[in-house]
Amino acid sequence: MQNKTFSPPGQRAFAARFEAQKIAFGPVVFQCVHYAWKRGVLQALADAGEAGRSVDDLAATGRWSAYALKVVLESCLSAGVVALAEGRYQLDKTGWCVLSDEITRINFDFVQDVCYQGLFDLGRSLDEQRPHGLKALGDWPTLYEGMATLPEPARSSWFAFDHHYSDTSFPEILPDVLASAPRRVMDIGANTGKFACALLAYDPKVRVHLVDLPQQLALAEPRLIDAGVRERASLHAVDMLDATRAFPANMDLVWMSQFLSCFSEPVIATILARAAAALAPGGQLLILDTLWDRQRYDIASYCLINTSPYFTAMASGNSKVYESGDYVRLAQAAGLRLLTTRDGIGYCHSLLRFVQDEA
Repeated sequence: MQNKTFSPPGQRAFAARFEAQKIAFGPVVFQCVHYAWKRGVLQALADAGEAGRSVDDLAATGRWSAYALKVVLESCLSAGVVALAEGRYQLDKTGWCVLSDEITRINFDFVQDVCYQGLFDLGRSLDEQRPHGLKALGDWPTLYEGMATLPEPARSSWFAFDHHYSDTSFPEILPDVLASAPRRVMDIGANTGKFACALLAYDPKVRVHLVDLPQQLALAEPRLIDAGVRERASLHAVDMLDATRAFPANMDLVWMSQFLSCFSEPVIATILARAAAALAPGGQLLILDTLWDRQRYDIASYCLINTSPYFTAMASGNSKVYESGDYVRLAQAAGLRLLTTRDGIGYCHSLLRFVQDEA
């Protein structure tokens, strides 16, 4: 693993102490900024431009009390979301990001609507490797069993989060998937069938085998029908946690996208072993995932690293965003050899291409 730090070079003790306080009060600041965003305070400041608006001016609109404005805007000020000049608040650069930057807004909604309440149980979840925070959303063993009935707004925020990180990669990844001219492709962890539809539309000669839980396949099938590609798709309901369930055999290519991070390392080992056994001679296995150690910018690594606690408290209790070396090690144990690695796909994806190790 490479050496890594997120601290600025030469950071002094006083500055580090300030950073520690930001962590201590992080949940407080998050909720204040969330209120200011969702209740329209930040937009009101954006509309005012450089002139800004005073607390009395904002309160006179009747939309917020002066008390609420003082509490929230002072917290926003401490976070650099707003600035204060001569008694008037103005939107600062970070505030503009909250209002207009898509990934910031998606991450905000995901943390608030999906994770926030459940993260209170993160410690217990880490100790017992069970998603105890999930009870904030529903009564399921893992989030994946409850995906089809996830309540709003958690459902919309989860899919917006998932699709943003995957959709940016799909358009440019299809030539990579078809580089070896596969005809039988297995999509393990097919989710809503979005990738399968894209691949089937891109190459009319391909047949895709979707493997996932029955609840997920029930969501994927209507999408396949609407896209007019259902006749070239086969659905296989498989519980990934059941290591005795073999995958469909004789596949030219096995595809996994943002999938293995849903499982613990021991389960990943069984999935890769079954996937390797399903490959036809000369077949390949492709893993497209968000690997925090292969990011060009710290902002991407930061977002990915701090998604791992969601997997612990809300999703499964024992999975995370992995490093690339974890996948390579587990694939090698399954009899696979890393052929190529391609980074910089979409927002933050890497593509690992494996072949059967004949050594």
